[in-house]
Amino acid sequence: MAYIDKAYPATLHYNASPFTRTQAKTLRKPGTDAEIRLWKELRNRRCGGLKFRRQHPYNRFILDFYCHEKGLAVEVDGGIHNNPEVIEHDTNRTFELENLGVRIIRFKNEEVFRNIDEVLMRIIQVAETL
Repeated sequence: MAYIDKAYPATLHYNASPFTRTQAKTLRKPGTDAEIRLWKELRNRRCGGLKFRRQHPYNRFILDFYCHEKGLAVEVDGGIHNNPEVIEHDTNRTFELENLGVRIIRFKNEEVFRNIDEVLMRIIQVAETL
């Protein structure tokens, strides 16, 4: 039986456990430099009027940024994501999330720092298709 807490609607968090929600809250505090840079552009509906949440719990996952209205997750990947084991993990994670109805779009840290406008434009383009 899935855990359901009325304070956290199941559709928004897709039945994330209390542990996952606590972990997400903890991750919101530090943030990587790239996540902080992107968050400045996503927060308060600054990107195409889309409402994003940061370090959002969803099922057993924690999404870097999530737009519930569109079912869109934005992930920011640092250098560790070039490791073959991490690539396989990310591929499996994306597959599972897409099976839950979440569309994933990934950007490397370098993209966020070098061309934030292109990153934002790509996010809006993908969101418009959903």
